[in-house]
Amino acid sequence: MSTSNRLPVALLLVALGAAACGSGGASTPASASLAPGSPVTPTAIPSPSFAGIAHPTGADEVVLRFDEAGGFTPPEFQAARLPYFTLYGDGRVVFVQTTAEQPPREDNVFVGLPLRTGTLSEEQMGDLLAYALTDGGLAIAKASYDNPMVADAPTAVFTVNADNDSKTVSVTALGMEGEPGPDTVILKRLATLGGRLRNFDQGGSLASDPYQSAAYRGVLLEQQGITGVRLRDWPWTDITPAAFTLPKDTGALQQGTRTLTPEQVAALGIDPYQNGISSGVWLKADDGKVYSLVVRPLLPDETA
Repeated sequence: MSTSNRLPVALLLVALGAAACGSGGASTPASASLAPGSPVTPTAIPSPSFAGIAHPTGADEVVLRFDEAGGFTPPEFQAARLPYFTLYGDGRVVFVQTTAEQPPREDNVFVGLPLRTGTLSEEQMGDLLAYALTDGGLAIAKASYDNPMVADAPTAVFTVNADNDSKTVSVTALGMEGEPGPDTVILKRLATLGGRLRNFDQGGSLASDPYQSAAYRGVLLEQQGITGVRLRDWPWTDITPAAFTLPKDTGALQQGTRTLTPEQVAALGIDPYQNGISSGVWLKADDGKVYSLVVRPLLPDETA
């Protein structure tokens, strides 16, 4: 990031305090800086105290991530999916600006939502981690929470590497609580945390920069019997469909993947392409076969 904005401490803490106020009665750590007189309702779940939270410090080491997987969606959507929020060890955050609106394109190609980046201070990192571990429930959450009443919802995935521990928490149909049960309170905490990280910059109120990826993942899928779509000529002379690596598991969906440079993605003629191409671009290769191509920016911890 050439000129990364440092996210304002005051705005971040106000946002965290607001999220904690709506977390279903969860207790609030002092680091969340609620306004004087704000009510704090006791809860049956203990909130451990974390002072000076240890965490990885590498620029490509994930400290906190919120992602989603699965659900009944097209393969192109799954291939283009990006984590909503990632905090790295050096304080950098990369997040999807989910409140942005993408204007429709005449060619029915959808580009990705804006991908933004900024930098948290060590103080801000500690505040965010304390909130995620305590009021957000990650410190005491189980590894997985299933919801047998919902069949078509995605699974939310939280990853945290802090306090000398690493943990992944998966929640099916996050925010769609069923009948009250022993996990109701912790699921509400996790849903509040997920909502906070899904809209990290609070609709653009926190300063950030466009994320500029050094490389992209291209995902190619051969299509049959396609009509009514705009076919584009194969854009590269030095890359063939065979250059996209297929999975070794023959039972898996045979999507080929390849790392692409920004220049190679620009050759597709889709503007803007920097946030990825999520709906698939329809390409006709020299042998007459038709493919859909999805392009996804690679994050700092990803190499392919």
